[in-house]
Amino acid sequence: MKGNFITRALTGAIFVAVLVGCILGGPITFSILFALICALTVNEFGNIIQKSGFAEINKPISILASIFLFFGFAYLGTSPGSNEILIPYLLLIMYILISELYYKKENPVNDMAYALMTQMYIALPFALLNVLAFQTSEETSMSVYNPILPLSIFIFTWVNDSGAYCAGVLFGKHRLFERISPKKSWEGSFGGGIFSIIAAIIIAQYFPILSLAKWIGLALTVVVFGTWGDLVESLIKRRIGIKDSGNILPGHGGMLDRFDSTLLAVPAAVLYLYMISLL
Repeated sequence: MKGNFITRALTGAIFVAVLVGCILGGPITFSILFALICALTVNEFGNIIQKSGFAEINKPISILASIFLFFGFAYLGTSPGSNEILIPYLLLIMYILISELYYKKENPVNDMAYALMTQMYIALPFALLNVLAFQTSEETSMSVYNPILPLSIFIFTWVNDSGAYCAGVLFGKHRLFERISPKKSWEGSFGGGIFSIIAAIIIAQYFPILSLAKWIGLALTVVVFGTWGDLVESLIKRRIGIKDSGNILPGHGGMLDRFDSTLLAVPAAVLYLYMISLL
């Protein structure tokens, strides 16, 4: 028990340090890290789907497509309007579909469906991190890298998870979604939300790129959709019959386990920021 706790704590500390360091390190370290994470997560998802017998995903092409999509969005962040950068990605998606005509596999429809799911469920959310990271400067009309928004998504996610765990242990009585995740409670979710609001208030004091109200709105968006993202992955694992998506992170499971909340929180955050920009 003690050894497992130390392993989990050490892995978590290294994980957070690498993530924060690469985000703050600039656009190059940011892009390399999350392109790698995206590729590893797609590979992991392909492994668990193939082990389940649901489908045989073309993992090399799916991984390559996810990398192209991520770097395509990164390039669009620095050079808005250069949409031709996504042509290789479109060709890879067409290959995924057309190739099933020639493989003569047992379940070609499932193969196509799960391969495309890797792109919508995993690759696109990671690619959308670039939308948060690269913003157009009003003064120069040029795109600049700003690590605060993407980093805030992870901060709110971590604070929400920690707050929800503590509040759930102390006060949890009413199950949030017992059919999918028996341990989650409404009390824990409210606790996570309160801690996230506090984090938003602190961030707003140091980074006034958003107003206090907008920071709080972003925090609550991450809390709500991050919780749904966690439940979606729990649904997938429950249907497949596994506890962890992988073992790449000792004591923490796999990449999909660590970024399940992010996969819905990031698209929701992008949508939220777009909507408030219209007000």
